[in-house]
Amino acid sequence: MKRRHFIAASSATLASASLPSCKPKEGSAGGGAGKTLTVFTWADYLSEKAKESFEKANGCKVVIDTFDSNEAMLAKLESGASGYDVLVPSSYAVQALKRKEMVQKLDHSKIPNLKNIDAAYLAKALDSKMEVSVPYMLAPTCLCYLASKVQNPEESWAMLDRADLKGRITLLDDMREVLGAALKFLGHSLNSTDPAQLAAARDVAIRWKKNIAKFENEQYKTGIASGEFYLVHGYAGDLIQASDENEDMRIFIPKEGTSFPCDDMCIPKGAKEVDLAHAFINHLAEPEVAAENMEWIGYRAPNSAAYPHLSEDFRGSPLLFPPTELFDKCEPIGDLADKLPLWTEEWDKVKTA
Repeated sequence: MKRRHFIAASSATLASASLPSCKPKEGSAGGGAGKTLTVFTWADYLSEKAKESFEKANGCKVVIDTFDSNEAMLAKLESGASGYDVLVPSSYAVQALKRKEMVQKLDHSKIPNLKNIDAAYLAKALDSKMEVSVPYMLAPTCLCYLASKVQNPEESWAMLDRADLKGRITLLDDMREVLGAALKFLGHSLNSTDPAQLAAARDVAIRWKKNIAKFENEQYKTGIASGEFYLVHGYAGDLIQASDENEDMRIFIPKEGTSFPCDDMCIPKGAKEVDLAHAFINHLAEPEVAAENMEWIGYRAPNSAAYPHLSEDFRGSPLLFPPTELFDKCEPIGDLADKLPLWTEEWDKVKTA
């Protein structure tokens, strides 16, 4: 998931507000005096206020190390990198870590704020019982078009079949996102491992490919803002940020549903500051802290108790808080485990078609 700050204007008021003192409750897992908590996460993924309030409450120091992809994070840990106390990978990567026995079970007694986690999201989460991870931030993958260039738009993946936009469309260069979108368009789970469904999704993706200018993970956002592209497939954060430069952009979640990736907090095997790690996770699930952190980052923390503390503009975002009937059709990207070759085989056919 790309990290971007957006809805900046709406966050200004809340970002300047004071967070609660967050003093450790008697008998809590704080006890971090003089200690260092090392967090392995995405860049720009923790507000300074949330970090400082935790350090002050626990008398500790938080050190941030970053990765730019789940695969890079997994590779680093598998190569023997250690010294991390909290990891913040995407949900499917957490499941891969769990399968490899590289994360430890959480002690729920040390994270009382788990009661704040959004039950509607947990119902579809990969770790619905929060055995090894706690949801942190989520945002959808979307489509975006230029209103002045696209006639009779439809909030559907069917937009990618528009031959009149040929050469002005981009798709993410991402197997899970493209085949997942095709699966949702066909009415299937975006995590399907059914060979027949994957073959059908491959054919849809090949059909879409005929209309695109290219597969693109970075320049689509500047391309549509500048008018080079008329319709792009991309991440909500990138597109909302780019829309500040072009009021003609219209961003939407397709009616068939989309991927709604979530990043989770977990504790790796071998962590030195286990109690402090639990306290950190609990701190970020504190309603006021979660709300401030959300608005600073620009993504949604699935924390029901935090929602009332959000600004009106942020809470009203139809991308981060889609209608229930639409959100019900969205899914997190799952861990394919030993079924991954089924996907890579079909993706190779799309790329070489």
